[in-house]
Amino acid sequence: MSSDVEILRAELTRAAKSLGAQDGVEPVLERPRDPAFGDWATNLAMVLAKPLGQKPRDLAQKLIEVLDKAAAGISSAEVAGPGFINFRMDAARVAQGIAALVAADRDYGRSEAGKGLPVVVEFVSANPTGPLHVGHGRQAALGDAISSLLEWTGWKVSREFYYNDAGVQIENLAKSTLARVRETGGHGLEIPEGGYHGEYVRDIAKVFLERHPELAATVIADPTFVVGDVSHVSGAGDAARRLAVEELRKEQDLDLRAFGVRFDTYYLESSLYADGRVERTVERLVASGKTYEKDGALFLRTTDYGDDQDRVMRKSAERGGTYTYFVPDVAYHVTKWERGFTRAVNVQGSDHHSTVTRVRAGLQALGMGIPEGYPEYVLHQMVTVMKSGEEVKISKRAGSYVTVRDLIDEVGRDAVRYFFLMRKGDTQLSFDVDLARSQSEENPVYYIQMAHARLSGIFRVGEIDPASIDPSATDLSPLVLEEETELMKALLDFPALVAGAAEALEPQRVATYLHDTAGRIHLWYHKAHVLNEPEPIMRARLVLARAAQIVIRNGLTMLGITAPERM
Repeated sequence: MSSDVEILRAELTRAAKSLGAQDGVEPVLERPRDPAFGDWATNLAMVLAKPLGQKPRDLAQKLIEVLDKAAAGISSAEVAGPGFINFRMDAARVAQGIAALVAADRDYGRSEAGKGLPVVVEFVSANPTGPLHVGHGRQAALGDAISSLLEWTGWKVSREFYYNDAGVQIENLAKSTLARVRETGGHGLEIPEGGYHGEYVRDIAKVFLERHPELAATVIADPTFVVGDVSHVSGAGDAARRLAVEELRKEQDLDLRAFGVRFDTYYLESSLYADGRVERTVERLVASGKTYEKDGALFLRTTDYGDDQDRVMRKSAERGGTYTYFVPDVAYHVTKWERGFTRAVNVQGSDHHSTVTRVRAGLQALGMGIPEGYPEYVLHQMVTVMKSGEEVKISKRAGSYVTVRDLIDEVGRDAVRYFFLMRKGDTQLSFDVDLARSQSEENPVYYIQMAHARLSGIFRVGEIDPASIDPSATDLSPLVLEEETELMKALLDFPALVAGAAEALEPQRVATYLHDTAGRIHLWYHKAHVLNEPEPIMRARLVLARAAQIVIRNGLTMLGITAPERM
């Protein structure tokens, strides 16, 4: 079902074409800042004035004259200022919209824009070298909310976690584990350079002692053992590496479970090497003619695709002859394309900014028909945690950083999710623990959830089943307060808001909308009595309460946040 704004936009497009406008006209409709100016406003006449060779105000008047007001669902239209057109919606059409909202219930806000097409959303993708820190938490909230937005708009979403379970960091994790194993035998702690100091490594060492007692005994007893060189004891390094990755994957899964995030697939970087995908990708790039050798290194001509310089794919023999980090990334994204994901969204930290051009260049150079903008990237800034006015930098468990579970334990899942989502991802985020814990109007998630609880309380006190509300049999004309008309406008904006947020991959739009709409609900709640009013007023206000309850609940659900009925 098309929303009122979509119907009005379509009628404006038709009217503009009837006056000579070319194809491609896309009228912009916005809510006027002052409700006295009407329900919607457009600058269409000002945009078309020059192409059509007319004065904006004259053209605006002609648009009004050819507009089918009944079809557009408006009661009046008038020219304002230099050529704006202000519209007022027909009260009957608004009532129909509220009735459709309540009838849709849990589906209100959903659409089929994605047409069931597959999309893979990759997020978190943390190296299994420790518990998830707050930066990963922001990414988890963003990725999960973006996935939800896409699902609400008709896409078939697969959530994917890519594990970087190979490389120097994993080697350092293995060495750190063996250092902790030796510590249990009375040796001094010798964490190697680039190693990991958190208490969680001591836990991994305990498991190593239980599962590999003979290897552990040899590691502890060997007088020549050097932590930085795990080759002294045959099999110790490999065993420590496998065990550490396995244990930390479990640890991270617990973090994600506490955060309410699930994944459909997990993809291991090591598998790209094991099944030869990295080598095949390199061979295909060489065959494409887009590579060259210089000083013993293999380069990709990324400048052909907008990069500021060509990038090394394989280092020279003197520097180890290994592949640079973006090469397996290219191979990994080939798997996404081959698995049928013609759309891919990556949610990553801002430190991945330099990889965007390189990965896309590699994919285009392969000549597989992968489009220029594949994959799409949503990059986010990191998080600063504040408590009692001071920055919190360490965790009891992780040592050097604050973990997701630290925050969840402090303020609860709902607050963590909302605070991570209330700002656009590419902005810095300061997480105020004291604010997130407070039960006050200053706490945005509490403010929103309280609005839902108040609406639920109306039905509880009145002993009315919310599901029994039938707006089709209710006259909404008694809803004449400004707070009521403004609230109805906001509720009817929800589907368009969701569609726009999904298209832009910006869940903070939903968070902001919920906060603004909660404000309208609180204003109405304090001014308008619902129960014990004359029957026509009570019935109309119960419909409005039900409609607002549905929208707040659906919006919170979309963000992975609960909608409590009592607080």
